[in-house]
Amino acid sequence: MPSRRRPADPPEAQPAGAQPAEIGYLALIRGNRNVRRLWGGTLVSLFGDWFNTLALYRLALELTGSELALGGVLLTKLLPLALAAPVAAALVDRLDRKHVMIGADLLRAVIVLGFLFVREPGDLWLLYTLAFCQIAVSAAFGPAKSAALPNITARGELLTANALLSASWSVMLALGAAAGGPAVDLFGTDAVFIFDAVTYLVSAAFIAGMTIPQERAEASGGSVLAQAWRQSADGIRYLRENARVLRPALAKATWTLGGGGLMLCLALIGDRLFPSAGTTGIGLLFAARGLGTGIGPILARALFRDTRRWFAVLGACIAISGAGYLAVGSLSWEPGTSALLLLATVVFAHAASGANWVLSTTILQMRTEDRFRGRVFTADWLILALVESASTLAASVALEMGVPLRTAVLAFASIQVAAGLTWLLVMVPAERDGSG
Repeated sequence: MPSRRRPADPPEAQPAGAQPAEIGYLALIRGNRNVRRLWGGTLVSLFGDWFNTLALYRLALELTGSELALGGVLLTKLLPLALAAPVAAALVDRLDRKHVMIGADLLRAVIVLGFLFVREPGDLWLLYTLAFCQIAVSAAFGPAKSAALPNITARGELLTANALLSASWSVMLALGAAAGGPAVDLFGTDAVFIFDAVTYLVSAAFIAGMTIPQERAEASGGSVLAQAWRQSADGIRYLRENARVLRPALAKATWTLGGGGLMLCLALIGDRLFPSAGTTGIGLLFAARGLGTGIGPILARALFRDTRRWFAVLGACIAISGAGYLAVGSLSWEPGTSALLLLATVVFAHAASGANWVLSTTILQMRTEDRFRGRVFTADWLILALVESASTLAASVALEMGVPLRTAVLAFASIQVAAGLTWLLVMVPAERDGSG
């Protein structure tokens, strides 16, 4: 039997300011079997997911040729996170987190095979429905993984584990997008959907070998949905009553005020950058995004050891990411040397967003009690999904109404810069004062 690892010590038990000495990446993977298996399953399923995402983008564009239809695909990958969040909160804190993740993988394997039946414009409703269901199930998997990580890491491992998983998400985005675009063009969307289903089964096999110690929430009376909404309300109440937890829970959503619209624009830029390359152009820009979000967490872990600086770093990262996209909106979108500069700028912008993600996630894990952690991370996803949905919808409608793509990029980048500066002016002083 693998040894049971205690959760990372709460911040109150740690010396103020500095983090404990963090274990290295290789030492973590070699020494912590649970993290190793969670990491392995994550790598495989994420690789398939990015193939899946590009296939859905291609299907929507081929069936309709509409920016609004593509925005609909993005929305059906966001709104389910909000609608399924209350049920996910109850599942993650009341049930065995390992079983929640395995069940989610198996369900998603079945769901993605349904995309094989999307054949013509009249089937667009089926594409949206299946994408909705896929992400609704993911609404349980993501918080379960985030909530379980402190349970399977020892003191000095949590930040490294978060950086590893965040960088892995980014690497798989880079590799999956770079390989997925040509795969869609060469083998078709059907082959990609079958491949994605297989990756979910492999992920479930990895997670089945984990042992996750967990403090579960008490079950209460009533139906599952009633309990879910009640426990979700408990999680929201916990955030409202604990400003030290609420503040980091808003970091990702603050970035996505502009980021949701920018991700739609990025896909459309990719489709225009290499018009003769099919899905490959979108894949290249999303690969650059993945490379950036992989570099960011690694740099954040190496450069920012003092937790007292993290809130200022979060706001700076949001503003820097927006500045990167202001540059994207000002550059030429033509093949050749200008395309290389565009790709490098996307890497830069998302290195900042990746650092924001991993630092805010680590703060949230450290500050939240274990019995509330699943609900808090579900609330974190809920806030993120609602804000990103609104941003994506606004961009979709604007583009469909005839707003030029370059104008949309500059507008949403400006929103992101303003959001970062607002964070620095409001959140950093509140954190310094220790309110809440």
